[in-house]
Amino acid sequence: MLRSALSAFVRSLPASTVEAHCDGPCGVYDPASARVAAEAVLSMTKKLKALEAPAAGNAAALATYNNTFSRFVAIKEEEAQKTKKELLILWTDYFKPEHLATFPDLHDTFWKAAKLCSACKVHIDQGKAEELMAAVEKIHGMFWQSKGRTDAWVTAS
Repeated sequence: MLRSALSAFVRSLPASTVEAHCDGPCGVYDPASARVAAEAVLSMTKKLKALEAPAAGNAAALATYNNTFSRFVAIKEEEAQKTKKELLILWTDYFKPEHLATFPDLHDTFWKAAKLCSACKVHIDQGKAEELMAAVEKIHGMFWQSKGRTDAWVTAS
């Protein structure tokens, strides 16, 4: 009874009309999270390439190697997916049609960056991971230029 009375009361209140130009409040977008994830992809790729398989016949060393290898692969793939997610959020939620006047290659840049994320998941290719970092850096520049700012590109490594 109390629930239905409260529901009736809430329904009788006037609803405010609100409008927004994006999915979240202004200022919540930042390409930094894509950079951090892409850096992890590059780091894990380097670590995977540096791993040396143990000598044949050493079961304990092989188990350790397999465990480390699989962990590095899992992290690389997870971070590549995070990179793609963060880039797609910027592409679809932050950038608007009016940005195409300033950045005519905007769609191609994001599309190629998303494809690089997939390539980094599928392969252990340092060149692709470095291309991904360069793509994220380009997007970083586009993003901050669109806001009238010039934030420095800073990497952790």
